Amino acid sequence: MHITVINPNTTRAMTDMIGSCARGVAGPGTRISAVNPTMGPASIESHYDEALSVPGLLHEIAEGERAGSDGYVIACFGDPGLDAARELAGGPVVGIAEAAMHAATLVGRSFSVVTSLSRTVGRAQDLVRHYGFADRCVGVYACDIPVLALDDPSTGAAQVIIDLCRQTVERDKADSIVLGCAGMADLCSYISAEVGVPVIDGVSAATKLVESLVTLGYSTSRRDEFARPLPKAYVGGLSAFELVD
Repeated sequence: MHITVINPNTTRAMTDMIGSCARGVAGPGTRISAVNPTMGPASIESHYDEALSVPGLLHEIAEGERAGSDGYVIACFGDPGLDAARELAGGPVVGIAEAAMHAATLVGRSFSVVTSLSRTVGRAQDLVRHYGFADRCVGVYACDIPVLALDDPSTGAAQVIIDLCRQTVERDKADSIVLGCAGMADLCSYISAEVGVPVIDGVSAATKLVESLVTLGYSTSRRDEFARPLPKAYVGGLSAFELVD
């Protein structure tokens, strides 16, 4: 089985960390390719960043299709381009926010989301409602550390996130914590041990979910909405994205 894990930003060091986390949970017969676009933002921390990350993401889906990938993980907590990716990919496509929230509902009655910057809280709340978990999510909180500073020892990111997770468990009685950024993936086990409740990394959850869907032979329905997009002209800088029959 071949799963392509796509970091939609262009920072290779973050892609390598995400790939390592995915390989750490993948089964022995699963090959993980961790990739990122060559065009787009260095990190995704705004609606503008998210919108401009999607063309590069879709290019990586197309490359994965040519390479025979069986399924895909979109490794950004905003789940950018998820619906469009499902239209293009032959196998299942899972976003890390979607996977993490589903996993959280299987290990407790309630969960909180701990994300990066406060400006991303609204997007996380939108996804909670979109995925149908408004009655299970008891809070969305920001550590206010930029994505690319999460692995900088000088920020003390791990301790800030631990303290925030502990606060929401104590205040909101959250049964589990969903980490709201792919850049936090490698902190998951450490934070869980410190806080005492399940701490869920969407990269790992999405990798195992895609692996399971491929094993079960399940993929995106082509009945209507997620059928392949209709061919039409694309002009200017997007001409390379034109689809043909």
